[in-house]
Amino acid sequence: MRVVVLTRSATDYARLVDMFVTDFSRQTGKQLEVLDADSPEGDTLARTYDIVQYPTIIALSDDGNMQNMWTGEMLPTISEVSYYVQ
Repeated sequence: MRVVVLTRSATDYARLVDMFVTDFSRQTGKQLEVLDADSPEGDTLARTYDIVQYPTIIALSDDGNMQNMWTGEMLPTISEVSYYVQ
């Protein structure tokens, strides 16, 4: 399972995303993959899964099927996301 946080760095919500990723790591001991939507890999991911709102957290199965997606500044709880992180 792969969980990716797709965001843009120079935005109002960038600090909120940084705090979420840091708190997630502290509480679960696991890391989330963070991609900038303007990077080549981030752009490819956004196009593949039709992501147009940021930040977006997307949980993908090993074969690339989307399991869950959370979009917008109302981030999910850490327990909701930790279910998908292995």
